Amino acid sequence: MTRDTGRRGRIPGLLAAVAVVAWILGAGPLGSLLGALGDVQTNDPSAFLPLGAESTRAGELAEEFARGDGVPAIVVYSAERDLDADDLAALSRVAEDLADRPWVDGAVVGPLPGTEDASVAQIIVPIGSGADTAEAVGELRDVLADDPVPGLQPQVTGPAGFAADLSAAFGGIDTTLLLVALAAVLVILVVVYRSPLLPVVVIVAALLALALSGALVYAAADAGLITLNGQSQGILFILVVGACTDYALLLVARYREELAARSTVAEAVVAALRGVIGPILASAGTVVLGVLCLLAADLASTRGLGPVVAIGIGAAVLAALTFLPAALLLLGRAAFWPLAPGRRGGRQGRGAGEGADAVPAEHRVWGAVAASVGRRPRAYWVGTAVLLLVAAAFAPRFDAEGASQAEIFRTEVEAVDGQETLTRGFGADSTAAPVLVVADAEHADAVVAAAEGVPAVTSADTVREPGPPGREGAPITEDGRVLVEAVLAAPPESAEAVDAVRELRGALAETDGADALVGGVTATALDTRETAQRDFGVVVPLVLVVVFLVLIPLLRSLVAPLLLMAANVLSFAAVLGVGALVFEHVLGLPPADPVVPLFAFVFLVALGIDYSIFLMSRAREETLVHGHRPGVLRALTVTGGVITSAGVVLAATFAALAVIPLLFLLQLAFLVAFGVLVDTLLVRSLLVPALALELGERTWWPGRAGVAVRDGEDRSTGRSRRDREVVADAP
Repeated sequence: MTRDTGRRGRIPGLLAAVAVVAWILGAGPLGSLLGALGDVQTNDPSAFLPLGAESTRAGELAEEFARGDGVPAIVVYSAERDLDADDLAALSRVAEDLADRPWVDGAVVGPLPGTEDASVAQIIVPIGSGADTAEAVGELRDVLADDPVPGLQPQVTGPAGFAADLSAAFGGIDTTLLLVALAAVLVILVVVYRSPLLPVVVIVAALLALALSGALVYAAADAGLITLNGQSQGILFILVVGACTDYALLLVARYREELAARSTVAEAVVAALRGVIGPILASAGTVVLGVLCLLAADLASTRGLGPVVAIGIGAAVLAALTFLPAALLLLGRAAFWPLAPGRRGGRQGRGAGEGADAVPAEHRVWGAVAASVGRRPRAYWVGTAVLLLVAAAFAPRFDAEGASQAEIFRTEVEAVDGQETLTRGFGADSTAAPVLVVADAEHADAVVAAAEGVPAVTSADTVREPGPPGREGAPITEDGRVLVEAVLAAPPESAEAVDAVRELRGALAETDGADALVGGVTATALDTRETAQRDFGVVVPLVLVVVFLVLIPLLRSLVAPLLLMAANVLSFAAVLGVGALVFEHVLGLPPADPVVPLFAFVFLVALGIDYSIFLMSRAREETLVHGHRPGVLRALTVTGGVITSAGVVLAATFAALAVIPLLFLLQLAFLVAFGVLVDTLLVRSLLVPALALELGERTWWPGRAGVAVRDGEDRSTGRSRRDREVVADAP
């Protein structure tokens, strides 16, 4: 070897070393910002409100009235006996002590003895709007635990209690969720690679991508460019780890193929990159563009998720296409130790010379699957389609009417237990949240009369200046408007309460000149549901169009993209149908959050179609060499193992969301994890290849990929058919 040749051989290694060091020193320290994402999260109700909805506008106007800016924390005391005067006196001392706390803003009310159960009493503590609600409630609970009242059990509930427990539920994202996801991925990679080193390299790539994405999301949220909440952060962690691992699996599988055919490791890395960069970029592009379609949504939480996930996917693909190839180049064949692949004698291009139609040992299983599909394509696609259609028939039963705030927790939390105690002591009215009506001050009496005329409204009155009971002051006005509080007979957020709000809005709309806006907890639940339905109708067609436009240049066909889109939409409907049965009859869960179907659709179409992209892009490549039928079957054979592994990894990472004890994330975890497995094992493995075989060369219309070999020309090399050996049929 000459000196120049040796120098040229060292250059790729030096560049790879620089890339690895740059990633570790550049992105590694950014991982500290993952723990700081909670500082820029917005988990208060405003982060989930429908933008521009009537309840949102009513809530914004209601904040201008002097009703106190504090968030009420309700301290409920209970005993196994009726409370006596000594107990109430002790509770009075507790109330006096709490009034001096720095996070209290306003008068502490109570103790109030139970009206339905004498063993219960409550103290209302207003948490100041300037305080961190979760931290204040945590300190409140510590104070109550450090200074107990003998024989009495305290529980903190109310709006502040629920906000604190919700924040605590999201607190497991930084540690528990990430550890569970990484552990699942590591186990799967060890099984796939049967190597102790390569899985660690892939995990490091995913962690570096997560560190980079976390830093970018932190900077964007801190600057006010995006809105981050707990659920968005959880999905970010899962998608970055899952997507980066999927891309790594595809690259490593192609790299292993090229190692057997190339003379040097550097050539194998370059060839592997050249082979997968198109599908990986197309895959990342479909996900990024798909989630950015969420910007068309009106729900604030839905709209905020799009940019967060887009940043994460961008970081994942960057790490998979830069850090990972550099690490593989430095490690060489040792990355696969102890089963390092050897080099076959002589350079072998796919389809050239001996072994063109041979099936390597690692592809035997999928070679058998491909051969079976090739013999009976119609039976496979008809059978698979019928199975999916049967499951899809149950999709209309999927209940996404939303759950109450007490039902969103999947484990016991103090706020829910405290609310049950409060209801026992003070009746159902104690947890009632009044409907807020902001209206023109000159029509206040007409608004109150219209509200009281609704059968489901038990009482209605304007908010007035403080005064003795029965002698309150004049109605409070702000900019010529008054605030009316209407109490409903039904519990907040219930179906009966939602119907009552609809009826109330109808009655107020007939009050000329009132310009009434109806808000409050139940009105927000109604608007959230209706806005989510609107978002589904807007975002779903947009996602389908965007993904279709991405597939056309990738596959250079109109038919193949339509085939993939139809298959994945059918898969989504089937998953929704199975989800309806499992949630209702197996798990006995409350109705899903209204945004669950939309989130599931975006992730399943954008992510699920990735596996079909990996298959069909390889099919097109093989078709250019071997013709349509053998090309499709060879693609299924060669990609079967790696795509299945990628699907299992992504399903496992999404399933990890279930460790966060919230209904929304549990249901989303099941739908996406199960849906990814359906896409991997049924749609990509059986339905799509069988349909492609049934359609034949028309799959690539108006392109001519399918007729290249038939016409005697291999367009990948420009050589005639008789200049090379071409397999006729089986993979």
